[in-house]
Amino acid sequence: MIRVVLPHHLQTLAGCGREVTVTVDGTVSQRSVLDALESRYPMLRGTVREHVTLKRRPRVRFFAAGEDITHEPADSPLPPSIATGDEPFMIVGAVAGG
Repeated sequence: MIRVVLPHHLQTLAGCGREVTVTVDGTVSQRSVLDALESRYPMLRGTVREHVTLKRRPRVRFFAAGEDITHEPADSPLPPSIATGDEPFMIVGAVAGG
C-alpha cells in the first residue's frame, strides 16, 4: 500500500482524512500513484493534474522521502521507502507570495 498525504482542500473534496492509501501495480511512480489516487477518489480527477494532458496543475508540488520531486519525470520510480509504505508520497499546495 502506498501512503499519500493530501492538502486540506483535497481532503475536503474527497471526504477523507489527511492520509489515504492506494494500491499500485507495477512501478511506483508519480504517474502510477496519481492514477491510483484518482481511481479511488474520482472526485479528485482534474484537481492535481489536467484532465486531458495529465500535466501537473500549477502551484501543486510533490514530495517523496523529504525531497521535492515535482519536476522529475512522471514515470521515474519513486524511492523504495515510498513503494514499501514506510514514508508517504506528499501532495502539497504551493505557497505563493512575496
